[in-house]
Amino acid sequence: MIIIRLDRMLADRKMQLSKLAELVDVSVVNLSNLKTGKVKAVRFSTLNAICKALDCQPGDILEYVEEDEE
Repeated sequence: MIIIRLDRMLADRKMQLSKLAELVDVSVVNLSNLKTGKVKAVRFSTLNAICKALDCQPGDILEYVEEDEE
């Protein structure tokens, strides 16, 4: 499973979600959905813009965690 760590990156950069939305030209609602993991896909262009705005790598935002098989 992929975990979104956007909230951690925003906190590290002391940036509000609204400021990031302005920088990457994506709605606050869409970024909020991304931040909370409510999306099923992310465009590479959006990921690229987020990484540029936050001066980070995709791996700083996305984390793979193996799911428990029950």
